[in-house]
Amino acid sequence: MTALTSSSAGGNPPPPAGDRPPSAPGYRSGRTLPLRVEAVRQLKRRRTLVMAAVLTALPFVLIAAFAIGGDPGGENGGRRINLMDTATASGANFAATCLFVSAGFLLVIPVALFCGDTVASEANWSSLRYLLAAPVPRSRLLWSKLAVALGFSAAAMVLLPLVALAAGTVAYGWDPLRLPTGGSLAMADALPRLALVTAFVFVSQLVTAGLAFWLSTRTDAPLGAVGGAVGLTIIGNVLDAVTALGSWRELLPAHWQFAWADALQPQLEWGGMAKGAAVSVAYALVLFALAFRGFARKDIVS
Repeated sequence: MTALTSSSAGGNPPPPAGDRPPSAPGYRSGRTLPLRVEAVRQLKRRRTLVMAAVLTALPFVLIAAFAIGGDPGGENGGRRINLMDTATASGANFAATCLFVSAGFLLVIPVALFCGDTVASEANWSSLRYLLAAPVPRSRLLWSKLAVALGFSAAAMVLLPLVALAAGTVAYGWDPLRLPTGGSLAMADALPRLALVTAFVFVSQLVTAGLAFWLSTRTDAPLGAVGGAVGLTIIGNVLDAVTALGSWRELLPAHWQFAWADALQPQLEWGGMAKGAAVSVAYALVLFALAFRGFARKDIVS
């Protein structure tokens, strides 16, 4: 009785219910909420299937558009050739074009959706407190959800160019990658370049992932977290278009989002991609840290 009284009157508040160390024998916090279970739960969500369908359909929509409108580079008029002009030169060119037209906005949506919906949806369904009472430690819950969300985001980044490469090869042939600056790359060299482009696009979207995940731990409204991340990303793109900011624009992740174009040169250039990756990773780490710190102290009532 004395021990209980001193414990409760000692001035140290008890830890939150989700973080109390259970006394059950055999309990291992690292085994709670396995990644496989969380991945299956997210895979069965309707929004995951809809997003996969949209990304799969995009290359076929572009192929139909080129078939209706004709060769995009057929009426060049002497102007400088860009990536869109070479879209129908080969399957590799078509895959690069699909990344070009979607990297600025379309690929932002699955990242914001997967990372912004993950925690907020549990709160919205009033199931978050039950997960923590399982008991699943708060840090473990966030790590599991973040890992799965980033995994699905990476899958979205890979799905689009893979489908585009397959569909483009059927439509336009397995020919070398024609470079906008002139010349071409054999497919043995073009495929690693396309893989590098895809990897950089994913890294550049980590800022959106961090924003969405942080907002997801701050609100019970999934749409607010997803929409907030997309909105802030758009604001970053707008600010990058303000040339009056000068060199300050280099601190914006949006400034480097198309630095992967340096990979589609005869000689691979790393400078822009390295700077862009460093900026994106730095912002993302800060946002992820804020999410974990804030969630650890948050009073979970949903």
